[in-house]
Amino acid sequence: MASSSSTKFVLFPCLFLACLFLVTFSNNLVVAEKSDKVKLNLYYESLCPYCQNFIVDDLGKIFESDLLKITDLKLVPFGNAHVSNNLTITCQHGEEECKLNALEACGIRTLPDPKLQYKFIRCVEKDTNDWESCVKKSGHEKFINDCYNGDLSKKLILGYAQRTSSLKPKHEYVPWVTLNGKPLYDNYHKLVAQICKAYKGKALPKLCTSSALYERKVSKLQVSYVDEAINH
Repeated sequence: MASSSSTKFVLFPCLFLACLFLVTFSNNLVVAEKSDKVKLNLYYESLCPYCQNFIVDDLGKIFESDLLKITDLKLVPFGNAHVSNNLTITCQHGEEECKLNALEACGIRTLPDPKLQYKFIRCVEKDTNDWESCVKKSGHEKFINDCYNGDLSKKLILGYAQRTSSLKPKHEYVPWVTLNGKPLYDNYHKLVAQICKAYKGKALPKLCTSSALYERKVSKLQVSYVDEAINH
């Protein structure tokens, strides 16, 4: 009987340690998988036609494929706007752009899922004259409108202004795309190939092994420069 009791005493701590190891291993695995993701940041403004094209066409490739599994996307709707000393915000394409930037900031804040965020932003950018229907279709009309019509929208934009101004190197134009903190410059239209190249994880998405990686053909760099905003 003493032997049986002693065996149980040894067995229980062993089981506990085994469970503790499995939990720790699983947590580390989740953290590792998350850290393996390519950090994709898009700095843009709502009425820039080149930003609109990038959002509707290029970003769509992430959500239409398994590329989203390895991509951590952050959208920053501020672009070439300017904040004065009294916190007045002036946008490159006028007051309407400031309104839409704020609306999209509220959409990003309200919708926690990246797919829902992109669906909302894409809807607005595809037809900026019909943004109200995008708010309704989001399923979170009240929350987005409350944010947009209240003080929160400006706070969000000022936060995005800070993130944009803190970029190193400074952004030169929009769309300004960074992967893991480094700007793509004029390679932004080769987004899929650049994400696949930057990914250091083991499970490579099928799209990355495709014989023909998607690349949007452009005859010249299609961007809105910061200098144009300053002289606007």
